[in-house]
Amino acid sequence: MQEPLIKVENLHKWYGSVHALRGVNFSVNVAECMALIGDNGAGKSTLVKIIAGFIPMDKGTIYWKGKKVNISSVKDARKLGIETVYQTQAIVPQLTVAQNVFLGREEVKALGPFKFIDEKQMKNKAKKIIESLRLNLPPDREVEFCSGGERQGVAIARAMQFDAELVILDEPTTALSVSGVEKVLNFIKRLKGRGVSSIFISHSLPQLLKVADRFTIMSHGVVTHVIEREEATEEKLIHLQLQD
Repeated sequence: MQEPLIKVENLHKWYGSVHALRGVNFSVNVAECMALIGDNGAGKSTLVKIIAGFIPMDKGTIYWKGKKVNISSVKDARKLGIETVYQTQAIVPQLTVAQNVFLGREEVKALGPFKFIDEKQMKNKAKKIIESLRLNLPPDREVEFCSGGERQGVAIARAMQFDAELVILDEPTTALSVSGVEKVLNFIKRLKGRGVSSIFISHSLPQLLKVADRFTIMSHGVVTHVIEREEATEEKLIHLQLQD
């Protein structure tokens, strides 16, 4: 049996006297969309922030492709191939699509002792990754003229450009139009088609049921249930979330 892409064991996190994560066990397989659900305060965002390197864990073990790893920073997570797409993106509206795809990791070229940002190279690479996601956007368009769904697409394109193997989506469809939501769901399906795994946090069960392969339910800092898509219905997921 193939090892999970990522597995966490006995994960704990304290914020002062608050025990936010209490021995969480969690895994995501290769090319799998894992839905992570639960009420506010269940520990979902804390869990994915630890996986993404935004905050440190206090106790526990993380395995990546079967090997124990230390994720103590966003840089550590990105080296493994973990990228995060948040509800409120680190998107700069005044910059172009291509510039946003490479934001913070710009391509450079050398001219003698000097280095310059290689706008042409960034534009060409951004165009390819955007087309692969079937996002109809010119790379030189300023993001302020993009819809909400297109902006999420730019954020996902950024994750894909840097060879993500696991994309974390934390409430990516909040405040999007119906067409914007469909765009994001289609992006997630294409990620799976490319062999990329995802963790999808959302309060919208109908959206999750369209794309998720498994569902992990959290409550009060613990994982209470993990169920397969074949077993999942909206009614069952609601029922399981109400059980403490």
